[in-house]
Amino acid sequence: MHLDNMTRRFHDNMMRLYKCLINKSYQRMKFIFFSSGWHQQLFKNLFLMLFLVSFSTVLLAKSFTPVNAQIPRQEIRGVWITNNDLNIFKDRTKVQEAVTQLRKLNFNTIYPVVWNSGYVMYPSNVAKRLDIQPFVFRGSDGHDILADVINQAHRQNLLAVPWFEFGFMAPPTSELALNKPEWLTQKRNGSQTSISAAGEVVWLNPFHPEVQKFITDLLVELANNYDIDGIQFDDHTSLPHEFGYDKYTIGLYRQETKKNPPADSQDPQWVKWRADKITDFMVRLNQRIKQIKPKAIFSVSPNYYDFAYKLQLQDWLNWVKLNIVDELVVQVYRSNLESFNAKISRPEMQEVQQIIPTGVGIMAGLRTSPVPIRQIKTQVRAAQQRGLGVVFFYYETLWNNSSEALKDRLAGFKTLFPYPAFRLAVE
Repeated sequence: MHLDNMTRRFHDNMMRLYKCLINKSYQRMKFIFFSSGWHQQLFKNLFLMLFLVSFSTVLLAKSFTPVNAQIPRQEIRGVWITNNDLNIFKDRTKVQEAVTQLRKLNFNTIYPVVWNSGYVMYPSNVAKRLDIQPFVFRGSDGHDILADVINQAHRQNLLAVPWFEFGFMAPPTSELALNKPEWLTQKRNGSQTSISAAGEVVWLNPFHPEVQKFITDLLVELANNYDIDGIQFDDHTSLPHEFGYDKYTIGLYRQETKKNPPADSQDPQWVKWRADKITDFMVRLNQRIKQIKPKAIFSVSPNYYDFAYKLQLQDWLNWVKLNIVDELVVQVYRSNLESFNAKISRPEMQEVQQIIPTGVGIMAGLRTSPVPIRQIKTQVRAAQQRGLGVVFFYYETLWNNSSEALKDRLAGFKTLFPYPAFRLAVE
């Protein structure tokens, strides 16, 4: 249909609707106001004025694109809470102040860490049964930190999406690695370790059924015991391509393909076989979590796709196509703006943001390497111009651990989100 005809039909239909509403409302309201001595002509004029204002608003909304039209209602504005933030988040008063500050700055989501270095950050019977939790992270008055953070977030209308940070990764000295050596995978040369941003680590075998059951049990426990809005999986819910040459995985590969694993760890078929196995597990994990909380956000925070798939066997684009991802936050920790823009403009980013809320992980700073607010603002604007949300790594470096004055830092963040963007909480 031609646009002019559509506009005319819309106008005619709206006029009929408003006339009907006016007549009905007028008859109802006339008795109330007229019986109190209101003049009939004054009331008619007042009602006509209200009608014209509301009708004009409808036409304007139909005719013009608002400033934030490229930013969806479910726009992600979040921050990760790491182990480095525990000094703040173990104190109830400081948690309340922090969450209130985030709300004033129009954030809408927090991602508190719940799995790091082979340990959970909450009381866990699953961990105790495996004798891998020699201590429990508690608040300053002995309270459950995770429960407090979630409660405080919900009071301020922020979503709380626990962050399963370390995925299949753990330190070699952790009780998990020491108590369950049969759960670890290895490289072709027999080495079981690699170097990551967290230092030297080992990798749980994502293809091993006992490992899969352990991860599933942890997350089922989390979903059952806490009022979470979802769960987020990091780029470590993956496996570096050099791994998978352990006895169990070699046997499984031989059983299914009648061949030995290729010596080249980046052989396309060998990469796909392992990536597909991780995908199968994530599909089952999604189904299990959704049985408990059907509306829970199944969030993924990976590296950009080529890196994630080829080097980490994390086929997150396929996960999106399989409809198991409700939210994507791609980590783009780069100070160079040209490189940053190139990563957030990739075709798969554009593809996914047409389907689910999509954002960019932005570095707000490290303890030893602060990031100036100027760089943060530039990157946030670049993301917003492409209709992408943002999540900052990490809370303490937003303003508590910066080389800039606190008032300047806060003023800078205040300009990033000038209007609220509420997200829908899980019921």
